[in-house]
Amino acid sequence: MRIAIASDHAGFQLKEALRERLSSAGHDVADFGTYSEERCDYPDNAKPAASAVNEGEASVGLLVCGSGIGMCIAANRFPNVRAAVLQNEYDAEMSRRHNDANVACLGARTMDADRAQKLLEIFLNTPFEGGRHEARVKKLAGLP
Repeated sequence: MRIAIASDHAGFQLKEALRERLSSAGHDVADFGTYSEERCDYPDNAKPAASAVNEGEASVGLLVCGSGIGMCIAANRFPNVRAAVLQNEYDAEMSRRHNDANVACLGARTMDADRAQKLLEIFLNTPFEGGRHEARVKKLAGLP
């Protein structure tokens, strides 16, 4: 699976840990930065990663900042992106199962790498349920 990843300075260490784990698991990881803990603005790195998902160049995205919230807001500016902040197993599963989320947003200040990895695995391995949820997800594409 091709996964677009990005972080800001607060999420750099967690992004790096997850990038290594994803690569080791055989995923094709496209890293859109940041590449250090030097202060940067999260929209600058969220934009190219979310764009890759939006354009179909990546199957899913992973964005990491301090809380996950800023990256999520930035990613959801793209019409084909459905980003969700994952704080627990339920969020990870249901964002995929009912909302067909294609970008996982994690907070480096809210969890450690093992917890983040667990949530990401649930996210990546949970299929979209479709059915009654499909019409709802299709309506999202028509929103301004």
